[in-house]
Amino acid sequence: MGLHFLKPYIAGLRALSYSRRLIVVGLLLFTLITFGVAWRFSAPPAFPTDALITIPADSSARDFARILKSDGVIRSSSAFLILARISGLDHSLDPGTYVFKEPMNVTGIVSYIGHGRHGISPARVTLTEGMTTSDIAITLDENVPGFDKPAFLTAASTSEGYLFPDTYFFMPGESPDDVVVRLRSRFSEQIATITPEILASPHSFSDVVIMASILEREAKTLTDKRMVAGILWNRIRKGLPLQVDAAFGYIHDENGYTPTALDLQSDSPYNTYRNKGLPPGPISNPGLESLLAAVTPTKTDDLYYLTGRDGLMHYAKTFEEHKKNRALYLD
Repeated sequence: MGLHFLKPYIAGLRALSYSRRLIVVGLLLFTLITFGVAWRFSAPPAFPTDALITIPADSSARDFARILKSDGVIRSSSAFLILARISGLDHSLDPGTYVFKEPMNVTGIVSYIGHGRHGISPARVTLTEGMTTSDIAITLDENVPGFDKPAFLTAASTSEGYLFPDTYFFMPGESPDDVVVRLRSRFSEQIATITPEILASPHSFSDVVIMASILEREAKTLTDKRMVAGILWNRIRKGLPLQVDAAFGYIHDENGYTPTALDLQSDSPYNTYRNKGLPPGPISNPGLESLLAAVTPTKTDDLYYLTGRDGLMHYAKTFEEHKKNRALYLD
């Protein structure tokens, strides 16, 4: 078919005088240019409503434009850059994660990002005492949109015991490295409140954290945690294995795990029945109360403890007394 349908219009244009032809051609060019500009500045048809759009830290205005175009937020990188420069917002573009609740043209996008409107609220997440790094990763993955669980586990691989349990607010898509830094910083802040007790302790700081991680899983109240701390430090001093069941829960990544006969014979360094002393690392992330108990243990001659069916702790100096407690409160 070609362009035959334009022949009548071209013929009509030739019939006009030269000056009128210039006017018509000018209007036509103006219309086409206006349409092209409007198209570049309009919202794309597949605008990513409600999607997480993440702009890395230290991104330049050109980086913003490239990412926004790649993610389908804008049609034209140049249109974004021109408007950002004209509006003076090119130096105040705020990196981070954005959510757009409805389609916007590029003018709206520049204003939105330039004024730091992210369109999202931080997620409130409570990390409880005794959680392992794996537990924390699962909780964050369930509550923080766009959370990168594998990257967090990698970043936190050497931080077990030092990720402080507390209530935090996280932005969707927050960097796993930044999350680890925040949790460890909170740990440091809390540890500072018991510095005198830590300095007075005869144990190394790493041993204190490991002991606190055990206490978090083995006892509930500060009084019981101090008593258990006294017993476990006694056993270490006397060269007795700790025989802490909670360590097997850490091995199997299962809270409340009851060790089997096979577990008790395993070669795992966390087998506190075969190996004397503390396990090689923390088995949970303890709260301040457990950390305090680890450095302020109760002075006692007891060497055994158990939690009875009544939910209470029962202590004993000898194995014979401990067996009686088992018969009374467990069997």
